[in-house]
Amino acid sequence: MLLTSSSTGTTIIGLDKDFQAIDFCRQRLNRFGDRIVLRQGNYRDLKWHLAETGVAAVDGVLFDFGISSPQLDDPSRGFSFQREGPLDMRMDQTTGKTAADLVNGSPEHELADIIFQYGEERYARRIARAIVRERQCRPVETTGALVSIIARSVPASYRHGRIHCATRTFQALRIAVNHELEFLESSLRDATEVLASGGRICAISFHSLEDRIVKHTFRSLSQGPEATLSILTKKPVLPSQAECEANPRSRSAKLRVAERQPKTGIL
Repeated sequence: MLLTSSSTGTTIIGLDKDFQAIDFCRQRLNRFGDRIVLRQGNYRDLKWHLAETGVAAVDGVLFDFGISSPQLDDPSRGFSFQREGPLDMRMDQTTGKTAADLVNGSPEHELADIIFQYGEERYARRIARAIVRERQCRPVETTGALVSIIARSVPASYRHGRIHCATRTFQALRIAVNHELEFLESSLRDATEVLASGGRICAISFHSLEDRIVKHTFRSLSQGPEATLSILTKKPVLPSQAECEANPRSRSAKLRVAERQPKTGIL
C-alpha cells in the first residue's frame, strides 16, 4: 500500500463518484490522518479537485476504471445480473438517470445502439425489441426481470455460452448510466498535464472499450515533437494466474503505464 511503503511526507488524494466508497475508505484509512484526502467526485474534474486542495502537480495518477466488488455484491445497487435488486446502476445514487429510466424510457433504436456500442452485443436489436415489447405491458424495474427478458430473446446456444447472456447488456447500461467513456480521454489528458516531470500515469481497465481509449490516448500523447508521455508498457500488464485464482474478478484487468517527459520552456 502506498501510504505504508512511502515516506511520511507522501499525500494521496482519492476521488470516487460513490459516496459509499468514500465513506468506507475514510473509515479504513483514518489512521493516516491528513496524509489521505478523500473527495467525492468524477475523474473528469481531476484538475478542479486538485486546485481545490491546493495541489499544482502530482508525482503519479492511478485510474481504476469500472466497477468495484462492493458495488457488485450489493443487490440494492442493481449492478449484478446474478442478484435480484432494483435496476439502478448509478455510481452516484444522488443524481442522474437509473438503468430503469433508460430501459423504460429510451426509444427502441437508441436502446439497441447503447447495447451494441457499449456492450458489443451481437443480439442488441433483438434484446432491445424484447425490452420494448415487455415494457408495453409492465415497467422493467428489477435486475431479474431484465435478465429474464434477455434470456428469452437470444438463441438457446447463446444462453448457455461461455459468458452469461446478460453480461454485455448489463455492462452497456452501466456505462451509459454513468457516462463512463465520454470523459475518459480528456481525463487522461488532464492527468498528464498535472504530472510532474518523471511522474507516472497508470490506468487499469476492465473491458476492450476502456483499454482502447487508454491505448490510443497514451499513443497520441507520446508521438510528435511535443510529446508529453513515454509509454512504459508496450503491451498491457495482465494479472498472473495466481492473482486470478485469488481474485477471479481481476482476470479481465489490463494495466497500462506511461511516464511524463521533462517539461520544457517553463521558468
